[in-house]
This record gives sequence, C-alpha cells and structure tokens, in this order.
Amino acid sequence: MKMLLCDCNRTMPLDRPALAKALAQTPGASAEGIDTPLSGLCRREAGQFQRAAVATAGQAEPLLVACTQESRLFTELNAATEGSAGPDVRPIHFVNLRETGGWSRDAAQATPKLAALIAAAQLPDAEPVGTVGYHSAGRCLVIGGAEAAERAAALLADKLQVSLLVTQPGGALAQQHQHAVHSGQLTGLTGHLGRFEASWTTSNPIDLDLCTRCNACVDACPEGAIDFSYQVDLALCKNHRDCVRVCEAAGAIDFQREPVTVSETFDLVLDLRPQPHFTQHQPPQGYLHAGGDERRLMAAVLDLRERVGDFEKPRFFQYRQSLCAHSRNQQTGCTACIDVCSARAIRSDASLKGKRTGKSRGPVPGAPAPGAPAGQGGGVVVDPHLCVGCGACSTVCPSGAMSFAYPGPVDQGRRLRTLLQTYARAGGRDAALLLHSEGAGARLIDELGRAARSDRRATLAQGGLHGVPARVLPVALWHTASVGLDLWLAAKAQGASQVWVLLTDEEAPEYRDALAAQMAVANAVLTGLGYAGEHLRLIEARDARDLAALDAALRAAPAKTVARPASFAAQGDKRGTLDLALDHLLAQAPVPAETIPLPAAGAPFGSLQVDTAACTLCLSCVGACPAGALADNPDKPQLRFIEKNCVQCGLCATTCPESAITLQPRLWLADGGKARAAARVLHEVEPFACVRCGKPFGTLRAIEGMIAKLGGHPAFQGAAAQRLKMCGDCRVIDIHTNPNEVKITDL
Repeated sequence: MKMLLCDCNRTMPLDRPALAKALAQTPGASAEGIDTPLSGLCRREAGQFQRAAVATAGQAEPLLVACTQESRLFTELNAATEGSAGPDVRPIHFVNLRETGGWSRDAAQATPKLAALIAAAQLPDAEPVGTVGYHSAGRCLVIGGAEAAERAAALLADKLQVSLLVTQPGGALAQQHQHAVHSGQLTGLTGHLGRFEASWTTSNPIDLDLCTRCNACVDACPEGAIDFSYQVDLALCKNHRDCVRVCEAAGAIDFQREPVTVSETFDLVLDLRPQPHFTQHQPPQGYLHAGGDERRLMAAVLDLRERVGDFEKPRFFQYRQSLCAHSRNQQTGCTACIDVCSARAIRSDASLKGKRTGKSRGPVPGAPAPGAPAGQGGGVVVDPHLCVGCGACSTVCPSGAMSFAYPGPVDQGRRLRTLLQTYARAGGRDAALLLHSEGAGARLIDELGRAARSDRRATLAQGGLHGVPARVLPVALWHTASVGLDLWLAAKAQGASQVWVLLTDEEAPEYRDALAAQMAVANAVLTGLGYAGEHLRLIEARDARDLAALDAALRAAPAKTVARPASFAAQGDKRGTLDLALDHLLAQAPVPAETIPLPAAGAPFGSLQVDTAACTLCLSCVGACPAGALADNPDKPQLRFIEKNCVQCGLCATTCPESAITLQPRLWLADGGKARAAARVLHEVEPFACVRCGKPFGTLRAIEGMIAKLGGHPAFQGAAAQRLKMCGDCRVIDIHTNPNEVKITDL
C-alpha cells in the first residue's frame, strides 16, 4: 500500500527510517512512500496526492493518507482526478497521526505508536454487512400547540406532506386550511422512519375538519372560552351554547359528540411538546423532539426536510438463538441485552406469553427428558429498524448469542492485535488502548491534541496540557459499547498494559452501567491472577471543558501486563476468545488464585450451589440449561456440572421446583484451569432397584414419595402395591401376568 506521510510544516518530529523499519517487521504492512518528504500535503502538495491516486489506480489496495486535516478535499480530488480509480473502486484510507501523538509533549518518543496506527490503517476493510432499508414518502405529523405547530409546518410544507395534531387549546391556527389539522390527546405512538403509527383521542366539541374558521364562535362566546385555536376551553365554558347557534350552517360544534379514537400512519414525527413521547436515550429514526427550544427546532426542521426517499443503514448485529440463555420452557433467565438496549429495540420472544413467574411444583410441562439436549426456548427479537448499532447487547451477552457485526469481533480483534504487535516490535512498552467513538470521542481527542500544541510553552505544573501520550493508542469505534470483556482480556493477553474507554455525552446511562459492570469483572479476574494495577477504566469527558481532566487521566501509571504477549487471533465465538485469553493470562500470571470471586452483576463465569437436602434430582435444571453446563448420568442418579460452560443465566435456578439452586459467580482455576472443563458431580443419591429385575430406575427418595402419594389408590392394593417398586417394563409384564389383580375401572 502506498502512503503519503506529512510532518505538517515540520511541527511533528517524524523518524521516517524508524517508521519504515517498524512497518517492514509487521506482516501485511507497507512502508512504500514513507521516505517521500512532505510538509504541506493539505494544500501546497495536493498535486502529490493526485499523482499518487493516478499511480495506484490499478492496484487493489487503497491509498493511505496519514493525515485527516483535508480528508474531504482529498476524497473529492480522488473522484475528480482523471485517471484515478475513484471512490467507488478503491476508497482512500485516512489515519490521524498529528493530534493523536505527533503534537504531544513526548512526540519524539511516539514512533512505535505512529507505526502501530499506520499498520492498523493499512488493514483490509472489514467484511461488509447487510443493510436495513427505510422508505419515507414525507408524511409528517407535527404534535404540539397551535402556533408552534403552524410555524413548524410552514417551514416543512414545501418538502413534506404535513399534518398537525393540536394537543391543547390556545394560540392560533392559520385561517386557511393549508394542512390537515387534528385535535386531541396523543394516546399511542410506535414505529420508526417510514412506519409510525399514531393514535389520539379527540373529545373537543369543535371538529377542526368541519370548522370554516369564520370566527363567529369566537365572537359569540361570552366567557372567551374559544380562541383562534378553534378549540373550546371546557374549564371556562358555562354551557351557554351560543357558539352552537352561530355555527349552525357549518355544524362544526357538537357538545354531545362522543370521544373518538383516531389512528393514522406517518413517515416522520416532529414533537413540540415539553416532554418527549419516547423517553429512551435513542428514540426511533424519524422521530425528533424539539420542545420549545428554537435551536433544536431549526435543527429538527433541517433534518426532517431531508428525510424523503429510500434510506439504508448497516445491520449492526448477529443473533444466534441456539446460544441464547434468555428463556427455556417458559422460564426467564438472562435479560442482559433487553435491559441494556437504550433504543428499546430488543424484546422477549412472543412465545414467552403467559410465562410463569413463580416456582413450579413438579415436572415442567414441555421439559426435555432427563439427559436429553435442552429444547429450543424462546429467545429475543431485535427490531433492526430501531437498532442504532451501539453494540452494548453483544458486550453484556454472556454466551455470545448476540454479537456486533460492524465490524465483527474477528476484524476488531485483528485491529487491536495489529496495533499491539506493531507497537511492541517498534520498541514500545506499556501500551494503553484508548477506545473512543468515531464521533464525539474522536473530536475530543483532536481538541486535546490541538490544545496541547497551542499551549506547549506552558509547563504541566503551570496547567499546560501534555496531549495524547506516546504509549496511548487511540482506537476509534463505531460505538464504545460495542467492545467488551472478550476483546479487553484478549488485548491484555496480547500485551496491553491497560484498556481505557472514553465516554462522552453520546453514551446512554445504560451503557455506562453495563461497561462499568463488565470492567469490574475484568479487573477482578486480572487482580485475582496477580496482575497489579488498574487494568481497565472508564474515562468520562463531555467537551472541551474536561480536557484537563482527560489529559491527566491519560497520564496514569502503567499496570502489570504479561511477560510474553500472546499471538492468538480473536474468534467469532465470544466464549472461544475468552478461553484463549484466560488460558494465556493464567499461564503468564504472577500469583494466580485458585478461585477468583466475581461481581454478581455481569459475571459470565461461575458455579452452582445445590441444596442436596431439597434437591429431588428431578433434573428439570438439565433440560433448562441452554449451555450444556448441567447433565445427568444415564447409569446412576447424578447431577453433573461443567463449570466452563456455565454462563450464569439463572435458568436452572428459576426452573428448579424446589428452589435448590443458587448461582455462584466466580472464576475457578484449579489444576491450571483444567478443572473447569471437567464434569463434576453436584448431587447424587442411592438408586432404587426394581424389585422384579433389579435394574435401577429411580431414586430411593422419589420412589418413597410416589408410594406415599399412590399407596391408597385402588390400582395399587395388595400384591399390586409391588408394582410401584417396579421399573416401567416390569410393571407392564406384571399387569399382563396377573390381570385379575387390577380392574380397568380402577385405573
């Protein structure tokens, strides 16, 4: 891959030979063009870019520009330059070296980081994902007071088909019927861009469809209960009904009219009421709330005017129900993805309707036979039109049933590994990964780099900023919540000293809580393995006012890391990546504990405690387990457990009719971690042998209970009582051998 590298008018101390050497040692990376001295690429040397675009037009690999200052200009030049491949054939890759390290106070030591950023930028594009489509014909519902709604409608009417829903008396409607106007209280609003379903109840005596806006009722009302919104303020009305008399010709006023519920579909919704209808952090696409804020109103108007036509967005997630631990046999287990979704795009599968909320008593209807594979339970349903691509569902999912696809864990893991390996090969030490969003997070890091450059004469003691340190590797993500425990621990195993996640106002409160819970688990694991220091941390910064705090946070002391970094690749399976990371971290651990207690919130590993006095070995838990962690023994009455498979979903505990199971979040590392993968017995009892053939067919306790319950039944009296102590085969044989001892009517 050819690269254009600029030192930005000699403000960045680039060591080109060292960069070339580091990239030459990185598989798949290229140093072509790194020796070309450029200092004014953004404008003065733009011709150099055009020549490079033409020269590499026939190559399969993209051109890399190691600067983002003029990314828009270069993209346009690539499309306009004759002989270039054009953006549709071979897009340009850009990487920011200036603000992320070239302008920091230790920029002279940043060569390993710059080499790592360049190598990561040269990776091939991630596999494309599917798309989700929207179609909008421009039908827009404006909800609010009369004057505000009319004003917004005037700004939208030339581009959209506008309808108004006036939700309160007061203000003034336009005299002309320029839009469809409704009145009433909104009772329901669901859907998304191109498919909103709005419902409202109208109970006002004045029908706005019939109203001619002649103002006769306004003049006739002695209490002034009718204004130019053409609605009756029933709190002021004294039942004179003069308005009805003067409106006789139009017939728009009827105090006897029954309330009517109306439902209509719209493509877009503009909500001008003080409180939004959708209270979640991420409202549906096509819904905008402006309230009474003038700036938000204008931004919403500009946005809505462009929402006509066909639109696409990536399908951000992949879901495998076979791995899902949400429910089995109408019992609910893990709800992590539903709880964390800030867009309310995930719901429980409809098959869970009528699920039992209490403990069952006796066999679970529809449960698989003991020892049989767990049946398919109700999973979750994700509405791709509501999904905003935060990826938090994949981060909190303990089983890997939900995974982020933009990019997927394999591509994202390859990127993190390339950063860490290139950094280490170039001589870098104590690498800290700084995960941030491509939007607000990237802008904040750029602001920090520019601020550090502008006050470089001030010392740190005087309040000057350091900038992004040489050991900190910024990693831009579509969303910070999309990378979680598996890739964090993989990065630690691959040599990262720390993993930090930068949070801004973009992140919903649910994401902060989920990331904090997952980090608590990761830190507990690493501390339990004997790695000293704070390994993972959330760094919160809203805007430029927090630059000083961000700058200080990035200068934290390194944490203990592995002596020999791992080289494994991240897997598409979350649990597979976790196993690889844990195995390497354990092998390199300074002082590993045999058992590491984990926080209950978000723990994906753990054991079970079984109250053997209460457990009847009905094995309902075996049929409920979605991960194959629980199993029976076909040869004897046993409940066996493989701890490595357990995802702590709790389905076994909610299914158990005796409430005999308790979750125990932990990471068990006995025998070098091998004990986790071996089946062990949680509970066993003495089998009951058939009194006829001697074959074990149940437990002593279960047979004794059955005898106590059925001993008084007419079918099991006298010699026939022995049938309760026989296996199923012998019971049938005995009935046919001694038919006179049982009456059909007794059965």
